[in-house]
Amino acid sequence: MPTPLNFRHLYYFWVVAHHGGIARAAERLGMAVQTVSAQVRDLEHSLGHALLAPSGRGVVLTEAGRAALHQADQIFALGEALPDVVRDAATRPAVRLAVGVADGLPKLLVHRLLQPVLSEPNLRLRCEEDGFDALLAQLALHRLDVVLADRTAPAHANLKLYSHALGSSPIAWYAAPVLAAAARRDFPQSLATLPVLMPSSEGAVRQLIDHWFERHGIRPRIAGEFDDSALLKTFGSTGMGVFPAVEWVHDDLVARYGVRRVGRSEGVEEKLYAIGTERKVAHPLVQRLLAARQPAP
Repeated sequence: MPTPLNFRHLYYFWVVAHHGGIARAAERLGMAVQTVSAQVRDLEHSLGHALLAPSGRGVVLTEAGRAALHQADQIFALGEALPDVVRDAATRPAVRLAVGVADGLPKLLVHRLLQPVLSEPNLRLRCEEDGFDALLAQLALHRLDVVLADRTAPAHANLKLYSHALGSSPIAWYAAPVLAAAARRDFPQSLATLPVLMPSSEGAVRQLIDHWFERHGIRPRIAGEFDDSALLKTFGSTGMGVFPAVEWVHDDLVARYGVRRVGRSEGVEEKLYAIGTERKVAHPLVQRLLAARQPAP
């Protein structure tokens, strides 16, 4: 069993490292040089590596010492923040909500979905973006309260997850003003001649868009593919290509990116789900999300 770390020894080493010498650190600590030196040697012995090396009248960090200092900086920064954290927890109890956001889910849409809970007093919201399977694993370990995704959780014999529909939004095509007029002419056939930006194949909506192109006999000129929806919109707003987006966020999209709606992908909708570990949701903020299911625009 490893020897527990002596944080007093670590603190003396931390002061020595930041003051560049044992004598200066001893003066700062109001201690004898021999005492500080002995404490640092004890730390080196417990870690099994030299942390300091002599250099002129002072000392320098070894490679192991630099690694130890990096960790010590984080440890003592957390320690300095501890009184404030405890005081805040005691005086302002937080209402916590940990949300997993599936890769590629539009950020403006996530903000809209979470709108019903954002006015909660003392809300402590944590959003984690990751791949769908990775988020479901975190959810199963109860590290997340809910996962927002564009698909339902798969059936799993040993993993009880429940998918709650939040609604669906039609997909429309948008473009910067420089492309909008040309894109509107003979839409959707115009998408065969103009550059098009697409979400990556990881998202469920990409397959629906691909099938929509096939139904219309269109071979799009794909100029870029993006995992991140915000990047897709950013590049689209510069005129790099015409791009798809959910109409739920039409007003925000136009206001923020200065783009124009070109036309709809009829029959193509982005479906949205809140995935949890309970059939009957217990978390009050998740209940609020489900109660505010979004109507189609």
